[in-house]
Amino acid sequence: MKKMFIVCSLALFFAACGGSGDKDNNAAAPESTEAKSDDTTASSESGNPSYDPNRGEGKFHDVQLSDKLDAAMAAKGQKIAELKCESCHKMTDERLVGPGWKGVTSRHKPEWILNFVTNTDAMIDKDPKAQAMLEICMVRMPNQNLSDDEAREILEFMRKNDGVK
Repeated sequence: MKKMFIVCSLALFFAACGGSGDKDNNAAAPESTEAKSDDTTASSESGNPSYDPNRGEGKFHDVQLSDKLDAAMAAKGQKIAELKCESCHKMTDERLVGPGWKGVTSRHKPEWILNFVTNTDAMIDKDPKAQAMLEICMVRMPNQNLSDDEAREILEFMRKNDGVK
């Protein structure tokens, strides 16, 4: 039951309202995210692309985070979260429309979080964790059209919210 709550909380965490859609989604990722394209997708026996649930569905792989918080990046992430996320997510573990953000960075790898917030539809369609959260919460997170930089800034704010200093 607790796992289902956590999964639901994360799904709702990513459900946010608004977004002008005028952001440049092709912006270069910050150095620390090491975004890479995945041009070599293996196929399963059925001919469908294989899926690695430990990686997430998207371009972020092997994200290296500093042990120390980037305060400037976290401040930018907080402003974005206030605009696009806080109408559905609380910074505590309490659920609003989506799950609370407390502890999200300890429950999910940074690659998974970045891929989910930048490639929401594909993650919900393919990722077992995202699908489980959707089943519990019954709310599909809308695509917020976040740039790679904005996603990374939100991740840094999440880390700050989880006590990284």
